[in-house]
Amino acid sequence: MSLDSTMDKVLQRRAEVEARLSQAADMTPAEMATLSRELTELRPVCEQIELVNRLVTEIADAQIMVDEAGDDADMAEMARNELEELLGQLPAEQDKLQLPLLPKDKDDSRNAATIAGSDVFARLKFESGVHRVQRVPETETGGRIHTSAATVAVLPEAEDVDIDIVETDLRIDVFRASGPGGQSVNTTDSAVRITHLPSGIVVSQQDEKSQHKNRAKAMKILRARIYDAERARVEAARAASRKGQVGSGDRSERIRTYNFPQGRVTDHRINLTLYKLDRVLAGEALDEVIEALIAEDQTRRLAEGVE
Repeated sequence: MSLDSTMDKVLQRRAEVEARLSQAADMTPAEMATLSRELTELRPVCEQIELVNRLVTEIADAQIMVDEAGDDADMAEMARNELEELLGQLPAEQDKLQLPLLPKDKDDSRNAATIAGSDVFARLKFESGVHRVQRVPETETGGRIHTSAATVAVLPEAEDVDIDIVETDLRIDVFRASGPGGQSVNTTDSAVRITHLPSGIVVSQQDEKSQHKNRAKAMKILRARIYDAERARVEAARAASRKGQVGSGDRSERIRTYNFPQGRVTDHRINLTLYKLDRVLAGEALDEVIEALIAEDQTRRLAEGVE
């Protein structure tokens, strides 16, 4: 698809969203929130598109002035200077549209499970995978480095409009919570186990003393897991072509190593090494890794024209 046609589609979509929002009385709160968020994302892109369109119009006008200047040397020189200046500005302003016009993952603006904020999933989705830890435990008398691994799954938080969970498809069991948590937790049937019969997904919660709160938590996690399963099904057809892609979400492969003896963090997908282990673990330098992953993903998508 050409840049011009993509720009036209974005402007058309903004008009559609604005028109729909003008009929707010006919919308549900969820639909209004979704459209309002989309309009907020569209506005800066549309402003840049309109700037590019103005430059194109001004270039055409300047070219006409050059053609019509005739024997008027001063007018011809002024028109040529203006045309050259405008032609010099256009490529840079068009380049500013390359990244904003890349198709976005529709889940990028979502929260990720229990982490909430702006574009959380967009920044944390690259953390899915196997994280390897190399360290010398305090109990290791020989100084040998031990290696362990943890698999991280980052799920986009599901919204009510995404999936329809029918009450009759659920089996809900209550039982007595076990483990630490206080006497009242351990002596009442406050724990909840919810089984989604069509998918076989089972979620248990016993963190809260209240059965009602445990059920609410379990339902939230269940929605996220059902949504993730559906997302995985849709993405399965594209898995082969995305092998090795940054942020592929392939949880069977090692994505990052944390080496404590060397104070080193290495992300194997982009061959990035930082000797800032303490700061990465504290969250202070994690953005350096995330920004590098996002930049690599954007560069690849621009080069390949990935939809």
